[in-house]
Amino acid sequence: MRRCRKGPKVRGTSRVVLGLLLAAACACAARGAARVETSRVRPGIDVLLTDSIHLIQGKRVGLITNQTGVDARGVSDIDRLRGAEARAANVRLVKLYSPEHGIRGTEDREDLASGIDARSGLFIHSLYTSGTIGPPDSTLGDLDVLVVDLQDIGTRTWTYVGVVLYAMRAAARHDLPIVVLDRPNPISAVRPDGPILDPSIANPNEPAPARPGKAYALHPVPLRHALTMGEMALYFNADLRIGARLHVVPVAGWRRAMWFDETGLPWVRPSPNLPNLASATVYPALVPFEATNVSVGRGTPDAFQRLGAPWLRADSAVAMLNARNLPGVRFERSDFTPQDATDRKYSGRLVGGIRVVVTDRDRFAAGRTGAALLWAIRRVAGDSLVVRGPAWDDRFGRPGMREALMRGADPDSVVALDAANVAAWWRQVARFRLYQ
Repeated sequence: MRRCRKGPKVRGTSRVVLGLLLAAACACAARGAARVETSRVRPGIDVLLTDSIHLIQGKRVGLITNQTGVDARGVSDIDRLRGAEARAANVRLVKLYSPEHGIRGTEDREDLASGIDARSGLFIHSLYTSGTIGPPDSTLGDLDVLVVDLQDIGTRTWTYVGVVLYAMRAAARHDLPIVVLDRPNPISAVRPDGPILDPSIANPNEPAPARPGKAYALHPVPLRHALTMGEMALYFNADLRIGARLHVVPVAGWRRAMWFDETGLPWVRPSPNLPNLASATVYPALVPFEATNVSVGRGTPDAFQRLGAPWLRADSAVAMLNARNLPGVRFERSDFTPQDATDRKYSGRLVGGIRVVVTDRDRFAAGRTGAALLWAIRRVAGDSLVVRGPAWDDRFGRPGMREALMRGADPDSVVALDAANVAAWWRQVARFRLYQ
C-alpha cells in the first residue's frame, strides 16, 4: 500500500495551514483504508498458495470445485493450481470433480455427464447424477490429496455441503488427505436460525442402492446454520466420527458478522437460481416451497425473493403476513410470469405473487418467515395449496411443525418450540468455530 508522505515539522504554522495539512493526511489515510477495506478478506485458495502451500507441495491433486472456486480477484482455482506458484511447488492438478450445476454452474438438471473440461483439458468427474454422490473410489487411487473449494450459502439444504461430507468419507476410506479451502458464509454467521432437522429423517450416509442419499438433509442442524463450509466439515468429521485426515484452510480477514457484500470479494452465482445476495438471504425461508405447487420465482430474474401461484389470493396473504410484524421483513403484492422455469411451475402464466422484502437483514428470521408464509398461504388458498409432506420436511426440518402450520397454528409459536434445541446446538458446535 502506498504510504502517505509525512509533512514537515513546523512551528508557528497558522491554524489554517495546519488544518489543511491534517486534512490532506486524513484524505490520504482514508484512500489507503478504502483499499484495505476492499481487499482485507482472502478466501482459502489465496491463503493456501501464500501461507499453506506445504499442504499440496509435490502432490498430485484432485480438485472438487465449480464456478464459485475463485480467488479474491475472481481467478479460477483451476487456473491458480496450474499457475506459477503451484508449478514452483511442483503441484500437479490431475483431475476435477464437479457438484450439482456442473463445473461452470450453468446446468439446472440431473444426470450431469463426466467429460473433458474444454478450458483446462482435465477430466471432470461429475458428482451429480440422479442426485449428489461422492468421488468414486475408482478415481482416487492416483491422487495424493483431495482439495475442495465450494461456496456454501449458510443453509442446511445446500447440496455442496453433501459433496464435502461424502468426499470426507471417501478420503477416509483411502487414507487420503483432504483440504477444504474455506469461504465466508455469505449471509453472515452470528446466529443460527431453526428449525433443526428432525434426526429421524436425516441421512448423512453416502447414497446406496437400498437407501438414496440426502445431500440436502444430512444431519440435525438448524435451517440457517451460521457456519462456514470449513466449520461444517470440522463438525461433521468429529460428530459423525468420519476420521478423515482433514485440514481446513481458513479465510483471512473475515468476521462472523460480515455479509458477503462487505468482504470485497466478487459475487459468483452459486447456482443458476441464486443471482445475488438478496436471493441468498431469503433462500432459507423459501426453499421448502420447492416441495409445493407454489413457484419460488424460478424463471424470473429474482428467484427466491418471491413466491406465488395463479390460484393465490396474494393481496389477502400479504395483508395477513404484514399484520404479524415479523422482524426485518415486509411483504408486497408482486405478480410475475415465469419463463422456462426449471421447476416446471407456471411457465408463461401470470402468477399472483408475494415479494419478500428484507428491511433489516441482521434481524431477518428465515425460519419464522417460512413458517408464516406457509400458514398464510394455507389459510387463503385452502386445498389449492399442495404440499408434498416428506419433501417439505426434508427442507424445513420438522414434520410436526408442517402439520401444525397446515392446521392453522400460530407460526411464531410453532417455530419457537425449537428455540432451546437451536441454542443447545450452537453451544455444541462452539469448538468448531474458526472465526470471531
